[in-house]
Amino acid sequence: MKPSKTASQLSRLRKRPLQEIQALFSTRVEFEPEAPGRDRLFPQHSTFWLFLSQILRGNVSCSETVQNALACLCRETGQTASPNTAAYCKARSRLEEKAIERVARKVAENLESRCPDTELVPGRRVRIVDGSSLSMPDTPQNRQLFPQPKRQKPGCGFPVMRVVVLFSMATGAILRAAWDSLHVHERTLFHRLWDELKEGDILVADRGFCGFADFWLLLQRGVDCIMRNHQRRTKGVRLLKKLGKGDLLVAWRKSPVCPNWLSREIWKKMPMEMTVRQIHVCVDIPGFRTKKIVLATTLLDPKLYPKALFTELYRRRWLAELFLRDIKTSMGMDILKCKSPEMVVKELLMYLIAYNLIRSIMLEAAQTHGCEPLRISFKRTADGLRQWTPVIRGARGAARNRLIEALLACIAKLIIPHRPDRAEPRAIKRRKKNYQLLNKPRTEFREIAHRNKYAAGLS
Repeated sequence: MKPSKTASQLSRLRKRPLQEIQALFSTRVEFEPEAPGRDRLFPQHSTFWLFLSQILRGNVSCSETVQNALACLCRETGQTASPNTAAYCKARSRLEEKAIERVARKVAENLESRCPDTELVPGRRVRIVDGSSLSMPDTPQNRQLFPQPKRQKPGCGFPVMRVVVLFSMATGAILRAAWDSLHVHERTLFHRLWDELKEGDILVADRGFCGFADFWLLLQRGVDCIMRNHQRRTKGVRLLKKLGKGDLLVAWRKSPVCPNWLSREIWKKMPMEMTVRQIHVCVDIPGFRTKKIVLATTLLDPKLYPKALFTELYRRRWLAELFLRDIKTSMGMDILKCKSPEMVVKELLMYLIAYNLIRSIMLEAAQTHGCEPLRISFKRTADGLRQWTPVIRGARGAARNRLIEALLACIAKLIIPHRPDRAEPRAIKRRKKNYQLLNKPRTEFREIAHRNKYAAGLS
C-alpha cells in the first residue's frame, strides 16, 4: 500500500527543488505565480520547473517528465505516486500565461544587461528581426485559432503558427516574439515588437519588412534601419546625391495608398518624401553565383558609417536564420506538442525562456574565458547542460561552485570552427521512406497494397 501524502508533507515537498536545473538556473529565473493554489502533488512552482526541464531535455513526453518527478519525490521523501500524466497536464494548464511571460521578459532583460556592444558599431545595439512558422497537433481547438495552410486539404495537414522574433546580434538572445495565425503577415506581427526597440538601436532585416511607413515611424523613435530594398520599389525613387561607387542618397516618395495597418491620420501627417541611403552590393564569392543586392538604410553619414559596414552588418543578418535553427531544430520547437491554443502559447513561452537560459550560460562562459559567445556551439552547450545539471544538483557549497566553474570551462571550449563562405545548402541527404502521402482525410484514404514490391514486366 502506498503511504498517504498529508498536507504538511506536501507543503514541505513544495519548498524542495524537484528539478536539477534549479541548481543552475534558480538565480536567473524568478517564477512568481499570481495566486498560490492549494497544496498539490504538482504545485505551480514545481510545475513550472518541471515544464522548463521538459523543454530543456528536448520537449520529451509528459510521461517521461512525470517519471522524473516521481524519482525526485521518492529520493526526497521516500514516497511514490501514480505515474498517470493527468495530474501533471492539469497542473500545466493552471500555470498563468502572464506569469510565464513575465519570466520570459525578465530572463531576456537580465541577459541583455550583460550584453557587450557590437564591435562593428560601438555604442549602438544591433537588432535582427526575422519570421518563421511552427506546426502543432491537428486538433479542432488548434485549427480554430491557427488554421492550416490554404493549399492543404482538410484533414491532411496541421495547424501552423506564424512567429516573428527580435534577436540581439551580439548574443543571439530572443528579446521578444510575436505570434498569430499563418494568415497574418510577418510585417503586421513585427509592429507588435516596436516597443522593444530603444532609441539608438539599429535594426537589420530582410526586404519583407522594408517599407516607407516602417522606415519613417521607426526613425521617429530614434531607430535606424538597414534592410534589403523591396523588389517592388521600382518607382517613386529620385536620386539626390552620389556618395561613392554604389553608394547613393535617394528620395523615397510616399505612395498615395495608405497601408491597411496604419491609420489615415498618421499617413497624412507623414511627409511626401524621405531621404534614404541606397547601397549596391555585389556578392562575388568563388564557387557561388554572383548576386547583386540593394540595401536601404537611414544611416546617411558616409564617414561615420562607410559602405563596408553595411555589407558586413547585412551579412550577419543570416545569424537570425542560425538562431531560429537553434531553437527550432536543436531544441525541437519546429513541432509544438500541446493540443490547445492556450497550452501552445505557454509551450512557446517556455521555449523562449529555455533558449535564453542556454544563451546566458554561453555568454557567461565566453566572458569568463575570453572567447566570442556566438562562436560557442549552441547544440553542444545544450547537450552538456543536460549531463552536468544532475551532478551539480547533488553537490553543495564549494563543491557546487567548482562544478559550475568546470562546466563553464568546458562550454568555452565548444568553439565552432571558422568556416567563411561555407556552402550550406538547404537540402536533405538521407532519403525518406517510400510511404504514400496522406492526400485525403484518414476516413477516406485508401492505402495501396505492396506499393514498393511492383516489378517491371519482362520484355
